[in-house]
Amino acid sequence: MRAFLLSILMLLYLAAPAQQKNETITVDGIKRKFITYNPPGVNANDKLPVIISLHGRLGTAERQMKFSNFKPISDRDKVIVVCPQGIDRSWNDGRGTPAHDKGINDVKFIDELISYVLKTYNGDAARVYVTGMSNGGFMTSRLACELHNRIAAIAVVAASMDNSESYKPEKPIPVMYIQGTDDPLVPFAGGKMKRGAGGTIYGHEEVLRKWASVDGCDNKPVITNRPPKVNDGTTITKEEYENPSTHIKVIGYTIVNGGHTWPGGSQYLPKMIVGSVTHNLDACEVIWDFFKRNRLAAN
Repeated sequence: MRAFLLSILMLLYLAAPAQQKNETITVDGIKRKFITYNPPGVNANDKLPVIISLHGRLGTAERQMKFSNFKPISDRDKVIVVCPQGIDRSWNDGRGTPAHDKGINDVKFIDELISYVLKTYNGDAARVYVTGMSNGGFMTSRLACELHNRIAAIAVVAASMDNSESYKPEKPIPVMYIQGTDDPLVPFAGGKMKRGAGGTIYGHEEVLRKWASVDGCDNKPVITNRPPKVNDGTTITKEEYENPSTHIKVIGYTIVNGGHTWPGGSQYLPKMIVGSVTHNLDACEVIWDFFKRNRLAAN
């Protein structure tokens, strides 16, 4: 009888619904907010991968959870999704954002957030991934430089990397960059930013070559033109660099005619403001496909 009841309880546990929670931790005396999404039907002994998704400037954790919708992937493949909230709806990515001007240490915040999630939700320390768009994408690039010992791979959307001396890519890490050629806010060719937080940034091709050098990849990428799925005026080109020894990859997606948008997502603002969103690429799926192939090597 006891074994039967335990079996019933286990089945009920495994059938438990997904849980989304608003949470906080205190870092440098500041209460930092974030949202966690845990998939349903997870065994208590399972160690799950973690995707941390960073919102753009003026975004929020709540919007990012919906905007970069990793929930279907979370439910399907059992992944913890975390959307943190930046101070004044911004991240200190090294450029002149409100968080930067206030001296907010967002690298420390994400570091402590990773520790919290791993401990609280039995996350897998070898499978922590970070992605982000716009200001969140620039912050993701910074984290690749400064938290490479805790992050297995990154993916940056509609952003690049600050080309300054505040931080540098020096340690190998798998990276992906997705950028539109007609992004009106983050110039595809790089250079001086004319809007937002300003700064001088790497162009899309330049940042791929930079990371390819750091990662010890072959000089020439494999280039693939993906066949269009829909006729929305955009096309997709994929560039893939690989280290022949470690098999670390640097992957770039160029969205020809694409704007400051999340591929496969919504046209959240008019095209005249942010440009076009492509539906010839599902950013969540290609990001997860990239992430799940990478694990952090044991220290």
